[in-house]
Amino acid sequence: MPWAPDLYLLVSTPGLTLDLIINGILIGAIFALVAYGMALVWGVMNIINVTQGEYVMLGGFVAVGMWHAGMHPLLAVPVAAVLLYALGLLLYHVVIFRIVDRDLFTSLLATFGLSIILQQLMNIYFGGDTRTADAELGRLVFSVDGYRISVSNIKILAFFLVLILGGCLYVFLKRSRLGQAIRATAQNPRAARVLGIDTNKVYAATFALNASIAGAAGALVAMAYTIHPYFGLPYTVRSFMIVIVAGLGNIGGVLAAGLGLGAAENMAGFLLGVEFQIAFVFGLLVLVLLLRAWWLGRKRQYLK
Repeated sequence: MPWAPDLYLLVSTPGLTLDLIINGILIGAIFALVAYGMALVWGVMNIINVTQGEYVMLGGFVAVGMWHAGMHPLLAVPVAAVLLYALGLLLYHVVIFRIVDRDLFTSLLATFGLSIILQQLMNIYFGGDTRTADAELGRLVFSVDGYRISVSNIKILAFFLVLILGGCLYVFLKRSRLGQAIRATAQNPRAARVLGIDTNKVYAATFALNASIAGAAGALVAMAYTIHPYFGLPYTVRSFMIVIVAGLGNIGGVLAAGLGLGAAENMAGFLLGVEFQIAFVFGLLVLVLLLRAWWLGRKRQYLK
């Protein structure tokens, strides 16, 4: 087994294991934030948004562009959120409103087409090189059993910013009038219309809010990791898997699933090799879908 020596090294070196887990959890928080945006659109509009990863990459390119312009990339987090909100509104009024209340397969086809268009546009305007924005915040270094663990401070800052953004989103959905309208529409759109809620405006705001969340997460990704016009699909797959595992509307479950996926993916990248890390994500998605189908089948048999 080619991975056996790495597994032995992992077991015999607690510091290395802790290093992989910490770095995995830090990126997993960003996965969770992106996944919660997907869960929001899915739960409210019954649309599986395949363009989720492209919004992340666009937010990342906003950060890279601001960094090249001489501004600190952290300023790109609110800027990317605002710009992607506007893009989300535009895409809703041009395309998405036509597929609301349609079946999931229609939403998959429509948003998949949008994702291809966005990928090509990013490739044309930003180029095909891998990019990153250097926040220049240094690194945190400490030792565990003689093993030197190094974590960039921007990853730690991004982790706490994700928690803050998630908390703000939770309060917004609970306390604001628009947030209450979104939750009411998610529970029963017909009853919401009877109560005077303009569900079309709610759908537009929900889709734009999801794009805004993904854009802010993308700005953090550009500082902590790397972006590329065609790196969006893995973020879409991760988001879909997290939502499948956690369920719609379960903020705690989405966060736990995101952190767990980040740690598992980082461990798999070490054991199998970085070139197989994305393959591990896709394989894990297939396994999750099979287990989900088996569990639903068992529940149906039990109810009979």
